[in-house]
Amino acid sequence: MNVTGRLPIVAVILAGVLLGTWILIQDKSVTPDTAGQPVSENKAAPGSGSAIGPHGGNLFSEDGLGLELIIHESGAFPQFRIYPYQQKKSLPPAEVKVTVALSRLGQPAQLFHFRPENDFLVSDQEVKEPHSFELVIAAEYQGKSYRWNYSQVEGRVEMSDATMQNNGIRLAAAGPAVIHSEITLPGEIIFNEHKIVHVVPRLPGMVVSIERHHGQRVKKGEVLAVMESAILADLRSQYLLARRRQALAQTIYDREEQLWREKITARQDYLSARQQWDEASITTQLAAERLLALGVSLESGSSVKNITRYEIRSPISGIVIDETIVTGEAVKEDKTAFIIADISTIWAAVRVFPRNLHQIHAGQPAIIRADAYDLIRKGKVIYVTTLLDEQTRTAVARVELENKDEQWRPGMFVKADLQTEAVEVPVAVSLDAIQTIGDQSVVFGRYGDVFEMRPLKLGRSDKQMAEVVDGLSAGEYYAAGNSFILKSELGKAEAAHEH
Repeated sequence: MNVTGRLPIVAVILAGVLLGTWILIQDKSVTPDTAGQPVSENKAAPGSGSAIGPHGGNLFSEDGLGLELIIHESGAFPQFRIYPYQQKKSLPPAEVKVTVALSRLGQPAQLFHFRPENDFLVSDQEVKEPHSFELVIAAEYQGKSYRWNYSQVEGRVEMSDATMQNNGIRLAAAGPAVIHSEITLPGEIIFNEHKIVHVVPRLPGMVVSIERHHGQRVKKGEVLAVMESAILADLRSQYLLARRRQALAQTIYDREEQLWREKITARQDYLSARQQWDEASITTQLAAERLLALGVSLESGSSVKNITRYEIRSPISGIVIDETIVTGEAVKEDKTAFIIADISTIWAAVRVFPRNLHQIHAGQPAIIRADAYDLIRKGKVIYVTTLLDEQTRTAVARVELENKDEQWRPGMFVKADLQTEAVEVPVAVSLDAIQTIGDQSVVFGRYGDVFEMRPLKLGRSDKQMAEVVDGLSAGEYYAAGNSFILKSELGKAEAAHEH
């Protein structure tokens, strides 16, 4: 074949090469350059009828229309983004109308609408965790309707009721609860000041012996010390003399009464004897009252041998916390000889900072903890001091505690949990149910034979319950006990969720 005959064939071949090159260039021109962008914003496996799109999302296509769906998480909150294509070429997003219906286990369906932005459509709502759901994607383009279904699963653990029971996983329903807000303040155990007694001799004298000492336990009426007093000797003498005069007056009165009844003596003699007996009785009663007021037993007054001695006795049962006299010491009647404290009840002196003063009041429940001694006890605030301490600028709240077992000792440092308010919230879950996965607080909801992770937005809490602001609805069942087992199973079943 000559050169002239070959020219048409060469021209056809060159035209074919140029056409193929142009097609390749056009294909590359509609494929966005992903260099330098985050790797795959949605790593979920594609659903039925979908493929992986240029942005790493799920690509749904029909009759030349393509929609690539991703969950974009680098903004303020996760959103759906949809990139539209027509015959594999980028399509202006305003030309396509898209809605997405999302359904989750145990929750009502959520409808997403989209607005155009740059070269994609963006959803009007947040796509909440977990990204485990079923989608229905509906689109309208050039008068034609399109529809795709897609499902994605994460954060789920399948477990039968029998396995759940064997693992000790207990279910509870989310619902209303009363949250008791608390503040914790430092304090110290002190004596109950209303049950501390200062024991004084009441008479001046000399200490003969001391029967009880500092730190010893005493019972009410038990002898603490023995004293000798000249004044007591005088008072007892007066009492003894008054008793003898009363006895003599009684005898004379009885005789005169008998004689008067027998008409032997005059009525005037009878009345005079009665008056003398009355006066002797009054004198005896006054002498007895003086001794009783001093705490001296009347029976001991009958013994002349011990007329100068008397016993100082404990007015209450308790512990001797101070002893200020010694044997042989001459003491005055107003000197404090012993201090006795009844520790069947004690006080916790709680330091209240100025910023907390408006939250503390009498009658307020409190829990006192002595962590170093592994002690805890309930009480209530009985008084809040009016004045602030000059050094610490704090007030003191007194919390009264029962202490019959005497486990609480003055001087212990404690912490006080004071309930500041009780608020009823519409939805709350047990604190034991809450697990931390990543940086999220989650519970595991129960749906049929499936547990699914539910990230929560929490509000107020106490030591038992936490308020759920978002993430779980009233009436939904969740794993309230041994939920850590589900967290462990989830870790075994799948790698940490990333998008």
